[in-house]
Amino acid sequence: MKNIITITLNPAIDKSTSISELVPEKKLKCQNPKFEPGGGGINVSRVLQRLNNKSKALYFEGGFSGKFFSQLIHDENIETIPIEIKSNTRENFIVFDQKTNLQYRFGMPGPEVNKNETDQLIHVLEQIEEIDYLVLSGSMPSNFDENVVSQIASICKNKNAKFIIDTSGPALKNHLKENVFLIKPNINELATLAGLDSISIDEVSTVGKNLIATEKCEAICVSLGAKGAMLITKDSVNIITPPKVNTISTVGAGDSMLAGIVHKLSIGEDLQNAVKFGVSCGTAATLNPGTELCHLEDVERILQQVSISSETT
Repeated sequence: MKNIITITLNPAIDKSTSISELVPEKKLKCQNPKFEPGGGGINVSRVLQRLNNKSKALYFEGGFSGKFFSQLIHDENIETIPIEIKSNTRENFIVFDQKTNLQYRFGMPGPEVNKNETDQLIHVLEQIEEIDYLVLSGSMPSNFDENVVSQIASICKNKNAKFIIDTSGPALKNHLKENVFLIKPNINELATLAGLDSISIDEVSTVGKNLIATEKCEAICVSLGAKGAMLITKDSVNIITPPKVNTISTVGAGDSMLAGIVHKLSIGEDLQNAVKFGVSCGTAATLNPGTELCHLEDVERILQQVSISSETT
């Protein structure tokens, strides 16, 4: 297997619980909470572990909550490279309403990260001798210097590593010229990248092709939610469609999908089959409540029902 590094710049402790009914102005009794380490790159590492693949998780760790966060990751036997920061690691809150079967997600703002702390991250990354795949996934700290992404891209280039980005906003839009191997936007994020207010599903392949032609991105995997994904390269467009399932929660589905893609790439599969497996992982994640992510037995069962079709370009 290849050497995989995940980077999570804005990790979070995901605290989830359930209640009988969400009612305002009342003291609500919650079930025992479940604590899990969260954030895009962290979730990718967690799913890779479930797929019997190894990765190293590089992330910012702050305060008491940061220590607790690291312990949660260690409990899942994931190798970690924490970068200590002064501010506290954030905590998110997820509540499931049993009466309506609706889930409420409360995302807290992330800590500020100063230049010394980002410099330390870059220094640590430079010291890692072999990197085959580097996955930068999840949201960015509010004050984050976007030039750090350029530095990470340069490190990938120097180490001949494939750079994969799954984030949104300026951090993605401003760095497609950085020799990125793969990005994984949804339709709205793809529209933003192209400078458009919105696009229809029929326009996705054209917009994606134009981005690949004008930017230094080799491939785009557009997440289509329950409809699967569209894989766009300069030579082809493939639509990967999963079976219909009874969705419980979509939390972590995108991270599970990305982990599945990286897993298959790291063992020598081509990109099309990697995305097929990734869609299976993402779909499997929706079968579980809260932030539970996917399970291998569900992935393997769903994989048999995933179809691939080619779009004429």
